[in-house]
Amino acid sequence: MDINENELKALVSLLDDTDQVVKEHVRDKIISLGNQIIPYLEQSWENSFNPDIQKEIEDLVHELQFSLLKERLVEWKHSADQDLLTGLWIINTYQYPDLDYDQLNVTMHQIYFEVWTSFKNEALPYDKIRMINSVLFNDLKFAANTKNFHSPGNSMLSNVLDSKRGNPISLCAVYLLVAKKLGLPIYGVNLPNLFILTYKTDSLTFYVNTFNKGLIFSRQDIHSYLEHLKLEPKDEFFEPCENLVIIKRTLRNLIYAFDKIGDLDKKQEVQQLLDLLDQ
Repeated sequence: MDINENELKALVSLLDDTDQVVKEHVRDKIISLGNQIIPYLEQSWENSFNPDIQKEIEDLVHELQFSLLKERLVEWKHSADQDLLTGLWIINTYQYPDLDYDQLNVTMHQIYFEVWTSFKNEALPYDKIRMINSVLFNDLKFAANTKNFHSPGNSMLSNVLDSKRGNPISLCAVYLLVAKKLGLPIYGVNLPNLFILTYKTDSLTFYVNTFNKGLIFSRQDIHSYLEHLKLEPKDEFFEPCENLVIIKRTLRNLIYAFDKIGDLDKKQEVQQLLDLLDQ
């Protein structure tokens, strides 16, 4: 860091300067120092008794953390595999900036291990799904968050893993991460109003609704669902989607959630994240 603590203290003390030009110059200088400055800013917040300066520090820390999140998301978008857990972790850091990827990975591995100990590789495909369903929905008690369906927490994987409650896409994500680790041909399917999974090989295709405890259903059931919504069938409603689609839909859910609770600042910021993926 090309600034010492005394210089930082001097900068922070100017954050409540009545001269707007001075204040903007100070903010720009602090922002230019990058994320390495965050621990010093947090310490300055703790040592300050000025609520105006504390608010300025909070805004600066958020701006720095949001900038890092955007960098990570763009990097993820251009990565070769667009790893699903990494993408979900990046979104998760919007609400929980200090969340460690390894912490999330360990929790997911524990869930996988619970399923793996009850799993039989020689079982038929439908039975494999029932084995996963039994562990996730009966033993571990994962379930649809119908009481708080539009909560932003439903799009935060760490919240879903802690509460065992989620929306269709976050429950699908947990299921998908486990299934992939088991080596199963399971993929996400981007249905209107409902995200589901498909078990798909050259000789067999069926679908799984994690929002209904892993209910197994058929292609014809999707046709009936689309008829009920008065929508024309499209290939994308039946076929596997990429991880990029899953991350973008998670962001759209988050935008809708913040809109529902009236947090327009967060809604606009998450829209920025979605725009980065649409570019």
